[in-house]
Order: sequence, then C-alpha cells, then structure tokens
Amino acid sequence: MITTLLAVEGVAQLGAAVGAGLAAIGAGIGIGKIGGSAMDAMARQPEVISKLMTNMIIAAALIEGVALFAAVIAFMCL
Repeated sequence: MITTLLAVEGVAQLGAAVGAGLAAIGAGIGIGKIGGSAMDAMARQPEVISKLMTNMIIAAALIEGVALFAAVIAFMCL
C-alpha cells in the first residue's frame, strides 16, 4: 500500500517536472521565432526598428507569462 502511494507521488512529480519543462521549451521556441522574425523585419525596414522592438517586447512578455502560468499549474497539480 505504501509503495503504491510513493509510486503515485513519484509519477505526479515526474509529470509536473515534464509539464514545466515543456512550458519552458515552448516559451524558448516562441521567443526565438519572435526574435528571428523581428531581425528579418529590421533588416528589410530599418526605419521602423523602435516600433518593432516595442511589439517584440510585448509579445515576448505575453509568451513568458503563459509559460510561467503553465509551470505554476504543473506544480499545483502535485
């Protein structure tokens, strides 16, 4: 009985860690795509760099917020 409970708790912890890791990977991919696209746009139209930077920072902050929310939910599932 106790070994079953310990096994279930271990699987839950593993699931939370995997969930938080996937959220971090997703955020990294999303921010990488934003950065790459912004660099392409800056190379094509250098006169709109300030507007692009503002939009890029806002989008990156939203992605980070979603990733943090996902990590918190993953650890709350314990």
